Amino acid sequence: MLDGHLLLGWLSFTIIVHLISLPGPSTAYFGLTGNEPLSILPLSSQPDERAGKAHYKLCDRLKLEKKQRRMCRRDPGVAETLMEAISMSALECQYQFRFERWNCTLEGRYRANILKKGFKETAFLYAISSAGLTHAMAKACSAGRMERCTCDEAPDLENRKAWQWGGCGDNLKYSNKFVKDFLGKRSNKDLRARIDMHNSNVGMKVIKAGVETTCKCHGVSGSCTVQTCWRQLAPFHEIGKQLKQRYETSIKMAGSNNEATGEGEISQTRSQGQQPPPGPRQDIIPRTSDLVHMEDSPSFCRPSKFSAGTMARKCYKDKNCEAICCGRGHNTQSRVVTRPCQCQVRWCCYVECKQCTQREEVYTCKG
Repeated sequence: MLDGHLLLGWLSFTIIVHLISLPGPSTAYFGLTGNEPLSILPLSSQPDERAGKAHYKLCDRLKLEKKQRRMCRRDPGVAETLMEAISMSALECQYQFRFERWNCTLEGRYRANILKKGFKETAFLYAISSAGLTHAMAKACSAGRMERCTCDEAPDLENRKAWQWGGCGDNLKYSNKFVKDFLGKRSNKDLRARIDMHNSNVGMKVIKAGVETTCKCHGVSGSCTVQTCWRQLAPFHEIGKQLKQRYETSIKMAGSNNEATGEGEISQTRSQGQQPPPGPRQDIIPRTSDLVHMEDSPSFCRPSKFSAGTMARKCYKDKNCEAICCGRGHNTQSRVVTRPCQCQVRWCCYVECKQCTQREEVYTCKG
């Protein structure tokens, strides 16, 4: 289990990463797969007469494409939602890979170099990025932060026996439409672009699959003669967990060119000696929520253009030190820490805690 203090620490600090330029088909995407800064841009207070155009500057600082910038500017709430999506996706990526050799290292040019390749890690970045944008936009609509959307209307919940539409559901319908338009379409002749788009769609599908209907009863003496129901998205941490599971089972694909059409084809790789199925070759990308990749990942053990390696990384003895440290062994450091303990609620308004001191050991990978 991740130490709660560590998670709170992540949520308390801004992720600051250098601006980078990304190659090829990736430039049309957004968030962890685009060339936007991975930082929460401060929303400085503006005088009333300037507030109407303040979001224009935020859209420009996000380094969007022309169409994306236009979509960002047309609704004052979009810029803030885009920044929230970037931050949320990066935090969740780091959380899900906290025990792995690749711990979602995004600083410097590591992100750009990973996106040039078709690794499993690349697939996850596309999925978590689109999922973050979809989730943030749907929540922004229901929170009233957008001018062009509001609560989910959910017509299929209306007039169903004694159910009444109520509450304010997360507007996934508008969010999906916005995200698909914002990310755009890729050329069918570009194998990498089609795989990237597939993985982006996986992120959106996982969001859709996690929608739940929440109901509240109304009636005399607590009876449930009438129910007020609305739809809510699953917590983004649950979305990240599901995408991490899909990362673990990502399907490796192989690409080739069709001499007749000149277009690229993608098929699932087969074990040595396994024969292809009879009949004409088909363009196969799994019609499922599986992530797909094209290249084997590096070990991430040593410093490279993809990561800083695992030297000095914190690990957990008897759990993951052997794997993270790549067999190099680990150092043990003993330290004294003081934490709140024996906390009790005093009266109505505050919690009183004692300060307990204990010695703990910290393990870090050798070089």
